Amino acid sequence: MNIDKELDARGLSCPLPILRTKKVLSDMTSGQLLKVVATDSGAPKDMQAFANQTGHELVTHSETNGEYTFVFKKK
Repeated sequence: MNIDKELDARGLSCPLPILRTKKVLSDMTSGQLLKVVATDSGAPKDMQAFANQTGHELVTHSETNGEYTFVFKKK
């Protein structure tokens, strides 16, 4: 997978990971991929809701040792 941008949201609490994801995606072009790494336990639910509300595709998400990784495809 060719990641175009990465966002480190570790240590940030809701709603900051979502707000920063939204900001970075707004500066990207359609079809580009954004990788987000967060540690907020609410991130999986929040990121899925964000994808559903905005239309950006949540391509993959995973959890390893308390870190959540998401890959979004800009609509």
